[in-house]
Amino acid sequence: MLMNTHEARLDALRKELKARALDGFVIPISDEHMSEYVGAYAQRLAWLTGFGGSAGTAAVLADKAAIFVDGRYTLQVREQVDGRLYEYQSVPATSVAAWLADNAAPGARIGFDPWLHGKPWADATAKALVDKQAQLVPVEGNPVDAIWADQPAPSPAPALVHDNAYTGKSSEAKRSEVAEWLAAKGLDAAVVSALDGVAWLLNLRGTDVERTPVALSFVLAHADGTAQLFIDEQKVTPQLRAHLGNAVTILPRADFVPQLQALAGKKVAVDPERSVQAVFGVLTEAGASVVEATDPTVLAKAVKNPVEQAGQRAAQHRDGAAIAKFLHWLSVEAPKGGETELSAAARLHAFRQESDLLRDLSFDTISAAGPHAASPHYRVDEESNLTISPNSIYLVDSGGQYLDGTTDITRTVWVGPGEPSAEHRDRFTRVLKGHIALALTVFPKGTVGSQLDTLARYALWQAGVDYAHGTGHGVGSFLSVHEGPQRIAKATGGQAGTGQELLPGMILSNEPGYYKAGEYGIRIENLVLVEPRTIAGAEGEYFGFENLTWAPIDRTLVDTSLLTRDELRWWDDYHAQVEAILAPQLQGEVLAWLRQACQPLSRG
Repeated sequence: MLMNTHEARLDALRKELKARALDGFVIPISDEHMSEYVGAYAQRLAWLTGFGGSAGTAAVLADKAAIFVDGRYTLQVREQVDGRLYEYQSVPATSVAAWLADNAAPGARIGFDPWLHGKPWADATAKALVDKQAQLVPVEGNPVDAIWADQPAPSPAPALVHDNAYTGKSSEAKRSEVAEWLAAKGLDAAVVSALDGVAWLLNLRGTDVERTPVALSFVLAHADGTAQLFIDEQKVTPQLRAHLGNAVTILPRADFVPQLQALAGKKVAVDPERSVQAVFGVLTEAGASVVEATDPTVLAKAVKNPVEQAGQRAAQHRDGAAIAKFLHWLSVEAPKGGETELSAAARLHAFRQESDLLRDLSFDTISAAGPHAASPHYRVDEESNLTISPNSIYLVDSGGQYLDGTTDITRTVWVGPGEPSAEHRDRFTRVLKGHIALALTVFPKGTVGSQLDTLARYALWQAGVDYAHGTGHGVGSFLSVHEGPQRIAKATGGQAGTGQELLPGMILSNEPGYYKAGEYGIRIENLVLVEPRTIAGAEGEYFGFENLTWAPIDRTLVDTSLLTRDELRWWDDYHAQVEAILAPQLQGEVLAWLRQACQPLSRG
């Protein structure tokens, strides 16, 4: 049985900890690069507990254990993780550090892998254990790896060159900008640990992590414009060497620590949000002067240049056609009662694969029928797979990794042949009102994401309801579908990015939602681009959002009596543009369906 398997793994881990004289251990979803999505070799939490989400941590003591997730995974963790083995803990209401402080024995030695945790976490957790006279102990070699007999090896796939036709800027130019940043701060070098930072800086991509086109590697960028790339030799091709040129030295990944040690006496920038504790430890022990600073690639990567913006528009137009084909297919097949979450996800993938520029999905498709839609980050598998029932809500959140852009779109649809309830329409329309409010907003230079978040929630709050996730995240350019530093969310719980100024060229999602546990969920998501706005008589600079995502929104779920004249105008204008952009790519029954779906809402 599945639970017996995880019980045996937990027991094996406890025996391994005892052999190492450890009283506990912390297991995050992470890798050596602080990645959100990690390779199969780094899926330690899933292997140990059965939890399949993309964010979570477990803490194991000799007599008890707990698993920590945020509001996105409240339902999922209970479906996948045995409550007899792990207490369910919700963050930010609590934390691993607080739980350990309450539950660890006096004098306990709590192990952690310094290659999987950031310095802020390690510092805060060590401080929380002081009153218990307990100690946070960095381990040599992860104890989970010691008991994971069939642990996959890291991907050996070659790193790929990403052409300047897509990047809009050469690696040399990017390295020069980083060198100028270092020189201005009087620094000698910067550690670039985040995989998307390495990929952006060197204009390389890879297939080492599912859904995110990156190659496992580190970079040391120097103030003279040179760089060192640390990557397994089997991943280096002649094309990559020619692309990088003489200014980038390619070294084995195993040389990363010795080269950090060689920076003794140097001033080195390290990002505490994107570099693991081990990097800080090695540099400090070697005698380098460590300066905590945001990775210089982060903001530069977030502000898309004109070539990247054009690529994103093209990718979105292409993706919208695939979505339209899927929504038409769904309207025909789902009411028959023979389709499932998995079959729908597979059909959507097939429509996207009609493009020769598609390289992957941008994340595992959230194909959620009925009650599963109430879990914002639900991920379907063979065990959870539900039939998409007639007369119910179906939610699909999906995206593609195209060479010229990364897409992310959510549509919630009513599956007939019956009619949705008044509650369904009310909640959907309030989510729609929040989406429109954010789409139409104009804001002054200096505005941060948390200042806009209320716009998306206002209509829901008036009905006494809310949603437990952020409203918008940054999106990469054929890179991570979740990209910082910008974010639209409540400024609570220390969430990164909510204080980042929104700048022209940044791409964000606009995705308010509503979730009724055990029944249904609603989310409407488009991507938007921050752009300058010209306002007659304006005092100072103002910005707004250019819409990037083009696909019909389900009119069946709209209560038009709740919409203002401006909201109705937005709907009609948006769908007129959807038809104009997608119609040339479609034909036959799909085209006829699109034209009907894009009729002005005022016509019923």
